[in-house]
Amino acid sequence: MFGLRQVVCKICRFVTAVALFSILANNACAGKITGLRIGQGIGSVRIVFDADSKFDYKVFTLSAPNRLVIDTQGVDVAPSVSRNKDNNVLVKNVRVGATGVNGVRIVFDLQKPVLIKKAFMLAPQSNFNWRFAIDLETASERDFLAKVGNAHALTSNDYNSADMAQSKQPVTTPKAVAKTSKRKIIVIDAGHGGVDPGAIGYSGTYEKNITLSMARELKEMLDKKGKYTVYLTRSRDVFIPLRERVKISRSHDADLFISVHADSARNRKAVGLSVYTLSETASDKEAAALAEKENKADIVAGLNFAEHSREVSDILLNLAQRETNNSSAEFATLLSRQMSKVAKTVSNAHRFAGFAVLKAPDVPSVLLELGYLSNPKEEKQLRQKSYRRKLGEAAVKAIDQYFQNPKH
Repeated sequence: MFGLRQVVCKICRFVTAVALFSILANNACAGKITGLRIGQGIGSVRIVFDADSKFDYKVFTLSAPNRLVIDTQGVDVAPSVSRNKDNNVLVKNVRVGATGVNGVRIVFDLQKPVLIKKAFMLAPQSNFNWRFAIDLETASERDFLAKVGNAHALTSNDYNSADMAQSKQPVTTPKAVAKTSKRKIIVIDAGHGGVDPGAIGYSGTYEKNITLSMARELKEMLDKKGKYTVYLTRSRDVFIPLRERVKISRSHDADLFISVHADSARNRKAVGLSVYTLSETASDKEAAALAEKENKADIVAGLNFAEHSREVSDILLNLAQRETNNSSAEFATLLSRQMSKVAKTVSNAHRFAGFAVLKAPDVPSVLLELGYLSNPKEEKQLRQKSYRRKLGEAAVKAIDQYFQNPKH
């Protein structure tokens, strides 16, 4: 009997050892995400994970704050993934944590709202091991909010087809979208930038620096209101082609577009702030000359405005739509009225010109000339944060008034 008991105990120890070995072997054989790369396109980003095996995934977005989430199963994640520093305009911080049973969650904090276009695994080929890719593109806040959550996730069971996943999504009516997003979307465009300094002031001040400071400060003021979603076409000293600025405003489905500039004239006594809306024919010779000067900014980067005359003509035809033009004019009137309370304005402060940045066919748009950098006094004022703050406060009041109208 004693011998039998020993045999049984040995068998039990053997079975236990085999089971333990099996568990350890399974953990040792778990796949691993070994690296992360982020590639920048025009209004798009591709995220690529390098892995040593195929794994299950679920990709979706969350709001408040805006995040891209990747839930994985059967894979570990190398610490280097959360330390990725690839520069891009859509995603920033990367965080890694646990989810569910044996799951790993990777979270990207988003700088801009995005839509997930594709998510797919690539089998090993050439010098590459397994790769998992996610394609994102910029979106309006409304479109983003309409597709957040698990219901719109792309998974490894979807045969890597973004089209299939989208076909499963419920149709969202404009009313439903509007109900989801209550905030008005404003795009502020800091004129010029990078290799294009814009006007050069009496003492050498660059227009591109004044416009960027004003745009940042105005965004900060609007953000504090808590009822607007505000984007900048540029947040640093970079050159952006004029029609690209228009595309940015449309990609965000903006409710209002404000392009910020500062003027210059040979007559150093010229003073005053002005507000422009689009006109196919400028309202006067001064406005026409100013529009021509601003539009030529594209030539700085080798993009000749004249090459796109047919395209511009088509846009102008579309902009003949009464609703957009009337809305632009309405806001320009409110803006010039508020600005006249805190700053010197030119006579007939609301003017008309063919500025390229005002040609979005479906976004009410204005161009704000803050004053004349060629005038010593106005240049000095525009360099002062306290003066720019007064202008910003006036602009915020005009924006509030504009959106009090139910049709906006």
